Amino acid sequence: MDLPAEVFEHDLERFALGTALFIGWEILAVATILNVVMNARSATGAWGWAMAMLAFPFFAVPLYWILGRQQFNGYVESFEKAQDEYERIFEDVSKTLSSHFAELDGDELRYGGVLEKLSDRRWTEGNEVCMLIDGKDIFAEIFDSIEQAKEYVLVQFFIIKDDELGEKLKHLLLKKRDEGVRIYMVYDEIGSHKLSRYYVKELQRAGVEIHAFHSTKGPSNRFQINFRNHRKIVVVDGDIGFVGGANVGDEYVETTERYGEWRDTQVKLIGPSVLSLQMVFLADYYWAAETVPELSWTQVTNADGSGCGAGVSKVITLPTGPIEKVEGGTVFFLNAITRARKRIWIATPYFVTDESVRSALQMAALRGVDVRIMIPQVPDKWIPWLATFSYLQDMEAAGVRIFRFQPGFLHQKVVLVDDNMSSVGTANLDNRSLRLNFEISVVVLCQDFAQKLKAMLDRDFARCHEVFGDDYTKRPLWFRLFVRLARLFSPVL
Repeated sequence: MDLPAEVFEHDLERFALGTALFIGWEILAVATILNVVMNARSATGAWGWAMAMLAFPFFAVPLYWILGRQQFNGYVESFEKAQDEYERIFEDVSKTLSSHFAELDGDELRYGGVLEKLSDRRWTEGNEVCMLIDGKDIFAEIFDSIEQAKEYVLVQFFIIKDDELGEKLKHLLLKKRDEGVRIYMVYDEIGSHKLSRYYVKELQRAGVEIHAFHSTKGPSNRFQINFRNHRKIVVVDGDIGFVGGANVGDEYVETTERYGEWRDTQVKLIGPSVLSLQMVFLADYYWAAETVPELSWTQVTNADGSGCGAGVSKVITLPTGPIEKVEGGTVFFLNAITRARKRIWIATPYFVTDESVRSALQMAALRGVDVRIMIPQVPDKWIPWLATFSYLQDMEAAGVRIFRFQPGFLHQKVVLVDDNMSSVGTANLDNRSLRLNFEISVVVLCQDFAQKLKAMLDRDFARCHEVFGDDYTKRPLWFRLFVRLARLFSPVL
């Protein structure tokens, strides 16, 4: 039976529309593949995305534009709007810090010079670095410093929750604002997605300058939700600074049923390095608010080592992120690993990194360096936790030792190299921190501080269980399959 002419024409139109849509999407896929080829930082990643787009264009193309890009656009260019103001600030900072710049020589120069070029910053001397262990002590010290603020407080966290700890922070900031202290805040809107609008509005009504980082701001970032501002910074009056792993949430200060003990580490800075830390905050704040906060840039609090620190240290603040032409996070870890002669100990909640870092760790172990990686036993994210199992055999074969922290969730981000170099910050040893996140690390050259850090890590290792390759190979087939699938996602973890 012949179809009616109008039915045939309708089917033909649907076929033509479907064909045009498919061809158009394939053209978009090819254009996206060209973007991948021109911008991918690794051939493996480029091949993976290209094959996925050819095979599954309707799925892979939008996924790439949401998760695939590794360059954050517009951040540096935005400063052109305030170029005169920034030039004045840079001049003030340079004059203030010039007498505090540290002169490095020998091995320190070979290692430290790389970090200076990488960060476009100088090592400063005369800093006091105080180590704070776990949430109660961390926030007791932060809140006490904010309580003493006279002029301004800078607050930046990846996660802020309006739970009990978040309420304590809010009420303290409201109190200081009533006293006339200026408050500037930045939070990551993805990390703080549970933060209520009422919390933010209450602070804004009181005159607190609080802003989401806006990682999707700018035409080319509109649909890109894969970038995070993972930094945790507090600065009080330009005199005292805090950096480390702790966010604002109750789990950071108390034992929970889900995680058990939450293990974290923070540093408190006093000295010229605080101005450098303040500059990092300033850049993030300007991106978020498009205004330059009124801060002090012309004085430095001198540290004499008589406070909570261990001697007087050389310090460099190392911001890394997806705005750089060089992968700063990757270079930082590779520089530390290749510099190690005696030991390199790394505590990180996630060990999901690329081949270059894993190979550097294996090479260090093969040349006799004591290489240890401390990771959690308790996961907070299942995919990174599973992916870690896929590396156990290769690490064990080279002599790299892997330890799982037993009492709860290990969240600290700490690096110890030999007997005099250490780092505490926000960067995890995973691809997200190395390539996609805005991070900050405080790198310290000081034998006394390194010894305190070593003693802390010794206590942590005593509460760990060493794991080996058979922790993966003896698992059921279904578990090993999930591990391998999780590893496929490692470039965006």
